[in-house]
Amino acid sequence: MNKDFPYYGLSEEHQAIREAVRAICDDKVAPYATDVDEQARYPQEAADALLAADFHAPHVPEQYGGAGADALATVIVIEEVARADVSASLIPAVNKLGSLPVQIGGSEDLKAKYLGALARGEGGFSYCLSEPDAGSDAANQKTRAVRDGDDWVLNGVKRWITNAGVSEYYTVLATTDPDARSKGISAFVVEKSDEGVSFGAPEKKLGIKGSPTREVYLDNVRIPGDRIIGQAGQGFEIAMKTLDHTRITIAAQAVGVAQGALDYALAYAKEREQFGRPIADNQGLQFLLADMGMKVEAARQLTYAAAGRSERGDADLTFFGASAKCFASDVAMQVTTDAVQVLGGYGYTRDYPVERMMRDAKITQIYEGTNQVQRIVAARQLLAGVQSAI
Repeated sequence: MNKDFPYYGLSEEHQAIREAVRAICDDKVAPYATDVDEQARYPQEAADALLAADFHAPHVPEQYGGAGADALATVIVIEEVARADVSASLIPAVNKLGSLPVQIGGSEDLKAKYLGALARGEGGFSYCLSEPDAGSDAANQKTRAVRDGDDWVLNGVKRWITNAGVSEYYTVLATTDPDARSKGISAFVVEKSDEGVSFGAPEKKLGIKGSPTREVYLDNVRIPGDRIIGQAGQGFEIAMKTLDHTRITIAAQAVGVAQGALDYALAYAKEREQFGRPIADNQGLQFLLADMGMKVEAARQLTYAAAGRSERGDADLTFFGASAKCFASDVAMQVTTDAVQVLGGYGYTRDYPVERMMRDAKITQIYEGTNQVQRIVAARQLLAGVQSAI
């Protein structure tokens, strides 16, 4: 055996993180997941447990008081939480999505103030890009930011904002030069307490019912000039760089919910008896379970490979981020649907968790860019020759 061969696998530190998060989720997240879904309520038990263990925003660098987790460790945290409850996994995932623009393009003062507050648990961070007329066409921003002395004044409506109303801080994209399209978009930090900020009613959704999705209304919201992220006109570039990294967290959610569904289906297949023997003895079902397991592991490996590129900032990050999100979410939808099939009629009822997992999995194919958009992004990267082997 060649002892110098660089075997591919997680480090002891990353394995320990997985074990720690799984223990917390088994104790403080999974037991409440059904009630969170049934009541469409915020998963407060999970939020408290993740904050206590410093897993609520593990990506925040140590210099700002955070855990300083690398991209792979953050993916593992999100994956393990999603295995128990996808709604709860949106706490660390959206905290990264909302705050990463500050980390990428903000001034040192802005980073110290808001990343520090996030790390201390003083409030979550949401991301306000989408609008009623700006979904896949993200550059079609109608929200306006106008300079007034040393301040900025924001007006507009943001739609599909995850954890809106719960988060204290919001990265808001707004047009500062209407004639420049994407080059005229800037990014700002808005606080929940700023005068003129309000929220719409929670959306009534198919899944992730424990994570509130609401519109954010900006009515003459005046903020200090130093709350701009980067320079005027850099907002869209910062937003797209952010998504290159955070699409991988959606892939992690997808892997997590798929693993949770597979785990439950395996246990059920070994216990459920028909014709005097466990249904796991049936070769047809074994083939289905094998396919589920292969797909989950393939999605996990692609997601981890993308996380490595995120940490290093590799040139092919855009391809890997889009590919991981697209592939893993398609796998999640297939595997959770197959898990329902394994349970048969029981799987179709709310007495068993796989129907919730199937509903939760669907959103991973939609948010942070539909999978149709991800395929466009990946194809453009391939055609440009921006791809490398692991």
